[in-house]
Amino acid sequence: MAFDGVFTHYTTLELKNNLLNGRVNKIYQISDYELVFVIRANNKTQKLLFSINPNYARIHITENEFNYPQEPPMFCMLLRKHMEGGIITDIYQKDNDRIVFIEFEHLNEIGDKDIKQLIIEIMGKHSNIVLLNKNTGIILDCIKHISPFQNSVRTLQPGATYIYPPSNEKKNFFLASLDDFKTFNYTDPNLSKQIVNYFEGVSPLLANELIYNTSIYLPETLYTSYLSFINKLNNEINPTIMYTKNKTNFYLTPLNSIENVEEIKTFESIGSMLDRFYLNKDEHERIKQQTQDLEKYIKNEIDKNYTKVEHLKTDLLVANNYDFYKLFGELIVANSYLINKGIHSIDVINYYNNENITIELDPFLTPIENSQRYYQKYQKAKKAIVHINEQILKTKDEIYYFETLFEQLKNANIVDALEIRQELEEGGYLKRNITKKRKNKKPQFETYMIDGIEILVGKNNLQNEYLTHKLADKNDMWMHAKGMPGSHVIVRTSDVLTENLIRTAAMLAAYYSKGRLSSSVPIDYTRIKNVKKIPGGKPGFVTFDNQKTIYIDPDEDFILALNKKK
Repeated sequence: MAFDGVFTHYTTLELKNNLLNGRVNKIYQISDYELVFVIRANNKTQKLLFSINPNYARIHITENEFNYPQEPPMFCMLLRKHMEGGIITDIYQKDNDRIVFIEFEHLNEIGDKDIKQLIIEIMGKHSNIVLLNKNTGIILDCIKHISPFQNSVRTLQPGATYIYPPSNEKKNFFLASLDDFKTFNYTDPNLSKQIVNYFEGVSPLLANELIYNTSIYLPETLYTSYLSFINKLNNEINPTIMYTKNKTNFYLTPLNSIENVEEIKTFESIGSMLDRFYLNKDEHERIKQQTQDLEKYIKNEIDKNYTKVEHLKTDLLVANNYDFYKLFGELIVANSYLINKGIHSIDVINYYNNENITIELDPFLTPIENSQRYYQKYQKAKKAIVHINEQILKTKDEIYYFETLFEQLKNANIVDALEIRQELEEGGYLKRNITKKRKNKKPQFETYMIDGIEILVGKNNLQNEYLTHKLADKNDMWMHAKGMPGSHVIVRTSDVLTENLIRTAAMLAAYYSKGRLSSSVPIDYTRIKNVKKIPGGKPGFVTFDNQKTIYIDPDEDFILALNKKK
């Protein structure tokens, strides 16, 4: 992937074509790293995403749905004050750098027009979003504060004057001439690195593409490759994701230099391509920020219970030797005439195999008392085996339960994750947070419309419990991945299911399960009337019968193309 200066150039054009003169209706800060502006432009409502995530920094129009926090952070509140209701008057890129300016015209407190600039700097871990007063150049605030103690060259905090990041005085890639290409050493094996270091906004991915399309390493041929590439982008960009076995790349057009490409996907816009490329990545980051303690707790519980099972198995091996205690008791009684009080052991013949055996004795006990002591050990060990086996089964159930939660957390949005926390609180695993009053809302499951029929998908145990035992009709169809953690999928019809409905619902059950990355995932399906709660069991855990099984290959693109009901 490469969100380089050239990519930023065409992203800025896409933003300008779609958002210029648009009105900012709403502003949300959905995580420590991300902002979403809801903008009305070109007679439609659009969402503009700003992300300064160290791994996924970018800006683009998005069609994704987000869970917006109820309490906005201070930076978001400041943006709302200065920008909500404002008009976007300009969008431009600084030279060919990964810095994008968006100018907003807004009425200030006394009703005069004021112009603010929102600047996003896309620079990996140094990425930032800065709110600037255009007339004064003074920073009103930024999402990450950089004090003079952290950076002596450039301060980013309220009241400071905005200064551009240090420039390397590279040449603008779009203004290159043949003379520029004559400066390179064409015998150097690191020609790609020379191009990156010479031109502003060129990534190694782009430099490699220019070289790959060059038949002979000469200034003229490399310049021809450059002109051809620029002409191709200016005529029509073709945003593309290229999948290889080890890595996935995206760019403005398919790249010939990427080897062993297994799949290519093209998109109508840069925004839709980035939505697809970063699908779930940001969501997982947002969840991780808010639920790090939850994930850590679940992992610890899994590890703790695996360790407990191993200890129980060791105890079981010891307990399984209980027959020896009974034998020792019998042999002590049979040879009591040889035992004098005060001796520590006795050697006797085991009359079951005629072998000599040594039995330890308590010197302070009589033969009968020693015999009873071994019989007591025998009875205790016999009972212990039943108890240990029960504990092993119970602990394995706990492992399955927490592994189910861990899988659910992987596919969860923020609301799903909070419901998982709620489940653990209600189950007594986590201490309930009494400072926040929880509203009794119904679980927020996923709903798809297929051939006019609703298909409901639970993404955690509370949702599964609600769908299966409260919402679904007894004749609705129920599906679940066989023998693995996964979603309850409900097809809301009592009619005979068409092949399309069966395969689509099974695809959803496979996708929202531990087997989502596997092939030929077995999916059990039966009517709701055949699904029963486990008495005293965890939420969403069931038994069922009269099921059929279908095998399905999960297909993420198929799922994303389904008609989801909002």
